Amino acid sequence: MQKPPQDQGLAAQADSDAPAYANKLSRRDSLKLLAALAASAMLPALSACDSASTGDAAGSVADQGHWPELELQPVTAPGYGKDPNLMTPPDAPWPLTLTPAQLSLLALLSDIIVPAEGQSPSASAVQVPTVIDEWVSAPYPDQQQDRLTVLSALAWLDDEAALRFSQPFTALETAQQLAIIDDIAYRNDQTPRQFERIAGAFSRLRNLVVAAYFCTPDGMEDIGYMGNVAIAGDYPGPTPEAYGHLDKVLADLGLGEFAYRVG
Repeated sequence: MQKPPQDQGLAAQADSDAPAYANKLSRRDSLKLLAALAASAMLPALSACDSASTGDAAGSVADQGHWPELELQPVTAPGYGKDPNLMTPPDAPWPLTLTPAQLSLLALLSDIIVPAEGQSPSASAVQVPTVIDEWVSAPYPDQQQDRLTVLSALAWLDDEAALRFSQPFTALETAQQLAIIDDIAYRNDQTPRQFERIAGAFSRLRNLVVAAYFCTPDGMEDIGYMGNVAIAGDYPGPTPEAYGHLDKVLADLGLGEFAYRVG
């Protein structure tokens, strides 16, 4: 029996010349980053443009282009409950999802989205694919919706690469890879109908990559985040300058009666 296109793509990808992604995080560390990603204000809520819904608009199947209709086994592992210890999380009760081939493809995509620049490392260098693997493996509704979205996007990219260039995505030349990405990078009024569904899925994947990147220590340093730094000794409290700024903001809002007074 011939394999479906998405299976053919992933099998071929395993034999490609692309460097294999090397995970350097422990499960404990990846779970800490998972918790940070879940709390990140940089990760928009799930949109209606996910892979499960973007192909449902009016129009023929041909207009919508190809789509890998994946049949994923449900994740039945337990979660952590409502009050987990995020400082020292226990061992993860769920298995990870992505195969080495899928991780390598995701690493390549992550570095297209967030490449190395100056002193800032690329997304794969700070282990973003591992964080996303942890994310899509978690047994919670939002993460499981993203699991279908991410796996569908990865399979679509290999299918499209095979249709255009007869090779898996990771084996393509950079110009060929970017030609595909340019077609799906944004979903707007100019997006051809056959790319609307994958453009919606790729948008979610891009949001995950960017948010995961800025949850890592290197990503936080890159944007100059000053939090999560231990203070030696007693907490000194806000400076007079901080109080003054707050007073001014409250006064501008007509809330001067709530201003703090120093001294």
